Amino acid sequence: MYHYTALVTVLALMLFFYMAVRVAQARARFGVKAPAVTGNADFERTYRVQVNTLEWLPIFLPALWLFAIYVSDVIAALIGLVWIAGRAMYMVSYAKAAEKRGLGFGVQALAALALLVGSLIAIVWRLLHG
Repeated sequence: MYHYTALVTVLALMLFFYMAVRVAQARARFGVKAPAVTGNADFERTYRVQVNTLEWLPIFLPALWLFAIYVSDVIAALIGLVWIAGRAMYMVSYAKAAEKRGLGFGVQALAALALLVGSLIAIVWRLLHG
């Protein structure tokens, strides 16, 4: 069973849900009516955080689960928590100013890369040494 990875998956989805709520709140606060996604810089940054996270979820979630299956549930979950922390840092810093988003982006990108590369190595290893 992969309880830790499952928990981290739920936490990542909860963070994404929170980002969606923030976008809805920003629409109301800044008067940006759907389907518009431009018109107010503060809204646009909030929106981009959610969309960028959506762009990363198809990379992160399969890599997280493959790592858990082929390497370790606990290590996958720990790296997943780093990814979530990076996304949260990205969200907070990008909301303040676009140029401040780099550190959070870098943290989550490195975590995703670790999951991807670790999964690939473990899968190839098992294929070769099965």
